[in-house]
Amino acid sequence: MSADNRWLRSARLELAFFSGRTLTASRATAGAGVILRFERVRPRRKGPFQPLKQAEIPPAFLDKVIRALKRWDYDIVSLDEACDRSVRLAQSRRFACLTFDGASKDLITHAYPVLARHGVPFTVYVPTAFPDALGEAWWLALEAVIAREARISLVIDHREQRFTVFKPAEKYELFAYLWQWLRKLPPGELSLAIRDLCSRHSVDLAALTREASMDWTDIGRLAADPNVTIGSATVHYPMLAHLRDADAQREIAMGKAVLETALRRPVRHMAYPFGDPQSFRRSDAVLAEQAGFVSAASAIGGVVQSEGRTHLHMLPRIAWDGRSRSLRALKVLMAGVTLPREKSAPQPKLDLG
Repeated sequence: MSADNRWLRSARLELAFFSGRTLTASRATAGAGVILRFERVRPRRKGPFQPLKQAEIPPAFLDKVIRALKRWDYDIVSLDEACDRSVRLAQSRRFACLTFDGASKDLITHAYPVLARHGVPFTVYVPTAFPDALGEAWWLALEAVIAREARISLVIDHREQRFTVFKPAEKYELFAYLWQWLRKLPPGELSLAIRDLCSRHSVDLAALTREASMDWTDIGRLAADPNVTIGSATVHYPMLAHLRDADAQREIAMGKAVLETALRRPVRHMAYPFGDPQSFRRSDAVLAEQAGFVSAASAIGGVVQSEGRTHLHMLPRIAWDGRSRSLRALKVLMAGVTLPREKSAPQPKLDLG
């Protein structure tokens, strides 16, 4: 989302709050409750180039969200309870379920102390290759290369491409361009491309990924807490939409099997890697159900309806943009208020010479 569209959306959310639409939202609109999706929780970073800031919130904001949920009379529930309420008759109090994608190291260092202090249940979705130090956080490597370098080269569509990016605006434009390009590649080609980029610019992809990811000791510590639900996010965190059905089925089933072996307990829930409509297919929901998952969560916005009106293997979640600190905007989204659809931002025009 472009900066202009983001600020316009924020303004619309604020306007919706002050217009009283959160108070007049009907039960049908507001649903039975919401599932909130977060990724990284860590202190604010300094620096003009932070393309992944939208996936980060500071611990203090997480604390504010939990306090606000209690103040707004939400029941903060486990994912099992959220799924159970979605098939029952509507209750007078709505629920909120907290979920965290990616199993990043800062979850245990910065988020867990806040969550434990409040004593609230939450879910962590783990891509099992990462605690085994076999995953590749290509998005972190892309950010690291562009942040450090002013001249960047790589092979795109079998052609050597070179970019010169000194200014933060140029770096953001290049990041958006390469992010979209990498996301369209099959997993094998994406891995080759990011390894090539890291090799050219002396970025240690394995070390970067390992430092940012929880290990099995961290996951075991969380699993020992009865307030924590451990879910699967496949093995390698691929874009399932780019896999053949057999390969997608293997990723989904193996993610579950590895976790169950490590934790010695059933794993009932999963999240689609990235979770947006371009990253997985409806057929993947069938594969998740066949693998024995009770639910599968997306990153597609929306509220959870009662009486079975929400597909448990296409669970909507409200993904919070870490660049915003407005609890008012969050309350509007949680009330199920819909905004006019925004026009897509034009694709950036980069000099590929």
